[in-house]
Amino acid sequence: MRYHVAGQTHRGAVRESNQDVVDWRINDAGDQALLVVADGMGGHQGGEVASRLAVDAIIESLEPEIANALSGNTDADIREKLDRAFRLANERIVSRRSGDPRLEKMGTTLVVAWLSGNQAHIAHIGDSRCYSLRDSQALCLTRDDTVVQNMLEDGSITRADVPNVPFRNVLTRAVGTVEQAAPSYLRETLDEGDVLLLCSDGLTDSVPEYRWLEIHKESDGMERTVQALIDAGLANEAGDNVSVVLLTLEY
Repeated sequence: MRYHVAGQTHRGAVRESNQDVVDWRINDAGDQALLVVADGMGGHQGGEVASRLAVDAIIESLEPEIANALSGNTDADIREKLDRAFRLANERIVSRRSGDPRLEKMGTTLVVAWLSGNQAHIAHIGDSRCYSLRDSQALCLTRDDTVVQNMLEDGSITRADVPNVPFRNVLTRAVGTVEQAAPSYLRETLDEGDVLLLCSDGLTDSVPEYRWLEIHKESDGMERTVQALIDAGLANEAGDNVSVVLLTLEY
């Protein structure tokens, strides 16, 4: 079994700066991997600072945990370690913000996937998402922490109304804006050939999900798929930063 990972972030077609950060790690044994996407908020400087602090905290906390071959971590162990990593990210942002008035509104979305064998342990806060691409279907595994998602679930609006909601990207939770940052968590089993896709809302808002599947089938290799997804976002004049990390599993 081995993982193939590729990722990229771009400022998009409109923004002057890129407040997204992506990163990933695969251990030497090739049986554990870590994928991270963060989308900062809080103005030009604040968003960049928040997303970088969060990603660095996740890598610092979890890279040692994946360094060895499968170490006997239970699902509960992995969930607890993900929770701890998110707490560290939250603490770093809160601490930095309290010392600089220019950063008082900063925070970030954060989605993390810890792959252990064929099990994907996914934790997230905000509206950066994790998808599985399987059997000609793009399935969103995460739930957005947004006002518009709450409205969809309570029946205030329909899916067709979403593009017309002026505050559709307003977050209800973000890392660094709350005292306790407990992420939502799920576990997904991957089969050979499955694709795990982590992204910021710059991709979801600019390229429809059905196109992702077409692009994946048309592209030769992971890096070209990522580049083609970014290019599609730019062609559609992505109004936000566009970030994508892909992982496939082969036996």
